Amino acid sequence: MKITKIEAIPFAIPYTHPLKFASGEAHVAEHVLVRIHGEDGIVGHAEAPPRPYTYGETQAGIKAVIETIFAPQIVGLDVFDREKIHARLNRTVGNPCAKGAVDIAVWDIVGKVLGRPVTTLLGGYTDRMRVSHMVGFDDPARTVEIAQRFKETYGITTFKIKVGRRPYTLDVDVCRALRAHLGDTVDLYIDGNRGWTAAEAARALKAMEDLDLLMAEELNPADDVLGRRWLVGRARIPFYADESVSRPAEVVRELLDGGATAISIKTARTGFTYSQRVHFLCESLGIENYIGNQIDGQVGTMASLVFGAAYKGTAERAGELSNFLDMSDDLLAEPLRIERGELTVRDLPGTGVVIDEDKLSRYRCDT
Repeated sequence: MKITKIEAIPFAIPYTHPLKFASGEAHVAEHVLVRIHGEDGIVGHAEAPPRPYTYGETQAGIKAVIETIFAPQIVGLDVFDREKIHARLNRTVGNPCAKGAVDIAVWDIVGKVLGRPVTTLLGGYTDRMRVSHMVGFDDPARTVEIAQRFKETYGITTFKIKVGRRPYTLDVDVCRALRAHLGDTVDLYIDGNRGWTAAEAARALKAMEDLDLLMAEELNPADDVLGRRWLVGRARIPFYADESVSRPAEVVRELLDGGATAISIKTARTGFTYSQRVHFLCESLGIENYIGNQIDGQVGTMASLVFGAAYKGTAERAGELSNFLDMSDDLLAEPLRIERGELTVRDLPGTGVVIDEDKLSRYRCDT
């Protein structure tokens, strides 16, 4: 099945409220829908969510690199020649989300050609995952209100709390309020998006030792090599690398340098092929990992779910699969539904993504 055409369609859907965290804030989901066409009219889909404050990619940049650099190099290749496809993509440095979306769309076609869900081709461990919800910067009362609503409405019992503000005491107050209100009925963990120094992060962790946090993620920059190593050595909970591990080689570097003790996998930046390599690397070293979120829409969330459900190690932890709920609309013909705190993989060939063409026409911003 040869690739005949590649499209990168920019679209914009407002969030219902601003999402705020240490590395920036988002008001509109300005993403890119990647469509790869194969012979016989088969089409693969994926979502590329640019994060300029994290990886340097923009919506316009993702569209440009896919259409002007990647497409001329891989149109005409067979979708089963995935190593050849990646060899050509990797001639270009950076651009992790553009590459990840191309990879996922190729896998979508492969699943459709074979008539099998991609999750079974990857590993087929289960057909569902528990959901974790990410809560952005807010005051303690508002954060408690949000978490309580998501717990009651969707059955979600795991929450990631964005931290990294200065002074750190407000973030500590938020976490303390959540634990006091929700008790041990929920799991809590924190993500600093590199907002604190090593010393600030160490003080914050000390102040929250009694809150039974699951883990901490990217509390300070990985480029602060000695500070990061010092902080991770003092941490009494798993310290996850996220933004600092956009490639398998960076996973090795962070683990060997003592910059992390666990890894966040995001299919938005490593696709299925390289996410698989990261997962197997962690598994072979006895390192925990979980499915993270890049504020994906429902198309991207489907990809995260498909991958996470494929493996025992990722499926046994709650994955960040709910932030599409912060968007005012989406592109799927049949919206995702979180029930009893879980999302279920659709029993369809490929990734299960079916686009609502009317919604795409409404929200695309290149026409």
